[in-house]
Formats: sequence, C-alpha cells, structure tokens
Amino acid sequence: MSIRPSKGSRIFDYLNITLLSAFALLTVLPFIYVIAGSFATQKELLTRGFILFPTEFTLDAYKYIFSTPTLVKSLFVTIYITLFGTLINIFLTCLMAYPLARKDMDFRRPILMLIVFTMLFSGGMIPTFLVVKQLGMINTYWSLLIPGAISAFNLIIIRNFFQQLPESLEESAKIDGCNDLSVFFRIVIPLSMPAIATFSLFYAVGHWNTYFNAVLYINDNTKWPIQVLLRQFVILASGGIGDSTAMEADYVAPPEQSLKMAVIVVSTLPILLVYPFLQKHFAKGVLLGSVKG
Repeated sequence: MSIRPSKGSRIFDYLNITLLSAFALLTVLPFIYVIAGSFATQKELLTRGFILFPTEFTLDAYKYIFSTPTLVKSLFVTIYITLFGTLINIFLTCLMAYPLARKDMDFRRPILMLIVFTMLFSGGMIPTFLVVKQLGMINTYWSLLIPGAISAFNLIIIRNFFQQLPESLEESAKIDGCNDLSVFFRIVIPLSMPAIATFSLFYAVGHWNTYFNAVLYINDNTKWPIQVLLRQFVILASGGIGDSTAMEADYVAPPEQSLKMAVIVVSTLPILLVYPFLQKHFAKGVLLGSVKG
C-alpha cells in the first residue's frame, strides 16, 4: 500500500524543484548567451545587450576562424593530448593502485604516506620547470603528459575501489593458472570500468583545459593546445586565427565579440559532447571508491 505524501511534503517538493530549476537555468544561461552571440549578426550584437536567441543567424564568425588551419591544428593538438594523456594517466594510476590495494604488499603503508605527502606539499613551479628542462621535455608534448601522469587523489580513490573487489575472484583466477598481471587485466580492470570511466573523464577534462603548463613548457605556437590559443585570441586579440583575404570580395569581418564567442564554442563543445556518455558512471564510480579507506 503506497503512502500518500502530505500537503506540506508536496509543497516542499514543488519549492525544491522550482529553486533547483532556477539555479540550473542560471548556470545554463551563460552558455546559451555565448552560443547565440556566435551566430548573431553585427547589427544585432550592437543593438541588443543580451542575446539568448538571435533573430537572424549567420555563420560569418565560424567561416572566419576556420579560414586558416590555425584553430583546427590547435584543436587536433588538444585532442591528441587529451586522448594519449588520459590513456597514460589511467594505465599508470591503475597499475600503481592495484598493488597498493593488496594487503600482502611489503612497505604498502610507507608508500601510501609518501603519496599522501605529495597531496599536501609539492616541489613548486620553478623546481618542476628545472626538472622538465633537464629531462629535455621543453617544447615537447611530453612536458604536458609526464609531470602530472598520476593524480594522488585519483590514485587513492581507485585503490579503495580495488580493495572492495572480492578476494575470492583473484584466488580463483590464480588457481586456474593466472599470474598477477593476468588477474589485473582480465579480472580487476573489467570489474572496475565504472571507476575507470569516471576518472578517465576527470583526467580528460584536465588535459582538455590544460593551459598553465603549456604556457610554461611550450614555446612553439604551432604546438599550442586550444586553451592557449583561446587565451591569445580572447585576451590579446591575437593568435593568427582567421584571414579575411581568404574570404569573398564583399566579405565583412564579424565583430570581435562574435569571433571570441565562436572560438569559445569550438573549444568547449567537444568535451561537452563526451560527458553524456560517461555521466552515468559518475555516482557509482566515485562513491564506491570512497566508502572504504
């Protein structure tokens, strides 16, 4: 028999839904404004202060920013760094988390203490830069992949997730002749896909938004990721994006505001499209790894 909610409970639910919907709308409005502004005409941008739906659509801003290969090349650089960097992150993090989840591993607690220590204290920007320079990684993509290959926080969460897997599965696999690596790749990894999917997205978003390390270590502007190029264009109004001479004879360059919005949309949309495919793993992946210490 179902219990009918009281009048006060229904009122609370309606108020809760209304407030949450209002907050959600406030967070979405800036995105809508940027997208609408990138498609708006110059006249509409000048006459209307806040645009949520342009009355006349135009693709002039996108035609301009794609008139040269600068933006496309930078976008492919970011995609490469994101894909390759995420694979390195997940592989090394899981490879280190698995033995630390084994109770029979020697010096497990001292190693965990050293890992936690790195969460509280770091070498600093200048010592890290000197290490990267001495290793010959300046102006290479390795400088964006290796220094942050393992996140201590993600490592601990994945290690806790591995600890919750039944030991009987590993024992059964070893009885069947599997060694530690076979158990890791054939048993542990397939059972840990929710956590791996979750932290893959965390790592991927970090690589996609990488900016400061690229400014420090990448001097060649042809190797800039999209966020550095976006900064050059939005803040400094430079970066070589677009060439009006490559357009039609009667072409009029879009306003700077519209161009900035178009670059922001191009640099943000790809990572937003990835999120829905991994969103369902978020709660399960994070919570299961955070219950047991």
